[in-house]
Amino acid sequence: MSLVRRNPPRVAPELAARFAPYGVATIHEAQGRKGLLQSHMRPIYPRARAIGTAVTVSIPPCDNWMFHVAVEVCRPGDILVVAPTSPSDAGYFGELLACSLAARGVVGLVTETGCRDVATLHEMNFPVWSRAVSAQGTVKETLGSVNVPITIAGQYVEPGDLVIGDDDGVVVVRRAEAEAVLKASAAREAKENATRARLKAGELGLDIYGMREALAKKGLRYEDCDG
Repeated sequence: MSLVRRNPPRVAPELAARFAPYGVATIHEAQGRKGLLQSHMRPIYPRARAIGTAVTVSIPPCDNWMFHVAVEVCRPGDILVVAPTSPSDAGYFGELLACSLAARGVVGLVTETGCRDVATLHEMNFPVWSRAVSAQGTVKETLGSVNVPITIAGQYVEPGDLVIGDDDGVVVVRRAEAEAVLKASAAREAKENATRARLKAGELGLDIYGMREALAKKGLRYEDCDG
């Protein structure tokens, strides 16, 4: 059955905005190394970044009809998250759909398909994380669903979950866990800031992280060279 769900619960915009200081790697580590999409999901241009609430789309291979359907239910601050029902790297998405999404206040796209018009999307500052870049066109023939749970690049995503993308990839934060993950991300960032200062001052990671004893137990030996 094909279905479009309107107005699912979302992470509150104020809460989503508080994730802005933290990168994908920090958030991924802070929430117990979960939620990270597989590494083939890459930004189409450098320095891309987006934080938004997921509008999910389940879409047939080589058919972008449901992209157009999804635009109507998007709100400002959303990010479109699109998974094909079978693998496809065709160019589902390009400049015209980006114009439509941007007009609705959508902050980006994560799609396990291909996209095209990369140079123009960069000029528009519309960030996309995709499996491929391809000029191959698509058709509009087969229905899919919008705002239903999907699996994309190895991760389960529900409508309204928080999605963060940057140069390191894409991570998903479950809606019910967002507040706790935010606190954990802030704590991790503070810890890393302190460690960074010590490393810049010349201390060794071997000592900061207390590695020497563990290395010795594993059998690591040191010896000085003659002369």
